[in-house]
Amino acid sequence: MTDLKSRIDEASAFIRSSSGVAPAVGVILGTGLGNFVSQISTAASIPYSDIPNFPETTVAAHEGRLIVGETSGVPIVAMEGRFHYYEGCPLADITLPVRVIKALGARVLVVSNAAGGINPLFSRGDVVLIEDHINLMGVNPLIGPNDDSLGPRFPDMSQPYSRRLIDLASTVALEKSIPLRKGVYAAMTGPCLETRAEYRMLKTLGADLIGMSTVPEVIVAVHAGLEVLGFSIVTDMCLPDALVPARIEDIIEAANTAEPMLTAVLLETVARL
Repeated sequence: MTDLKSRIDEASAFIRSSSGVAPAVGVILGTGLGNFVSQISTAASIPYSDIPNFPETTVAAHEGRLIVGETSGVPIVAMEGRFHYYEGCPLADITLPVRVIKALGARVLVVSNAAGGINPLFSRGDVVLIEDHINLMGVNPLIGPNDDSLGPRFPDMSQPYSRRLIDLASTVALEKSIPLRKGVYAAMTGPCLETRAEYRMLKTLGADLIGMSTVPEVIVAVHAGLEVLGFSIVTDMCLPDALVPARIEDIIEAANTAEPMLTAVLLETVARL
């Protein structure tokens, strides 16, 4: 057994013994998006600090708890806050919860984040379905020896975000009259925000959104065989010729304002899985 596999087994055994729930769906909640957990009938609320091998989140608006329970009749596990590369966490630690979610029995992973909008057709407060991503972090969580019991050496990334789930979420949003955009998410390491020149570069590369998370988790989810659905909330516009300084307070406010729309789409999508 590899060290990674033993760490996964230890963490998942602890969570299983604390909750008694075998989740079918895992959810990772980003900045300002933690209120979704109020819709979960909670069987266990576990601080990350209690879970073997989990790091602790250090970012504002990330509670740092694992919520296990049920919503819409579906057993679910939700991360109320995530880990970031800029916090000094190795990618193996950042993505360990994804592997634990898989080990607990989940088949689907939903990722969400607060992101800057690069597409000029987007607006602050938009909810965006992630159709694809660009990894500009300069690192990959799969570098190093591969444990074939966890996934293939060379996982295919031609469709990291499930077309089936994108179509399902789009249908739900249409039925609820909730505007839902689609776009490509680019990830950089942070923690500084990008320069005007970097925003121009990102637009040229085909990015619609920019953030500091999500991509490592999705890479590992694909490696583990999970079906992935991704959402971003546009919390600030990153237009190089009309750029204003971003404030974390404004970003959190925008995420909180748009969260009810995302929660409505997510709850109904999960119910139909």
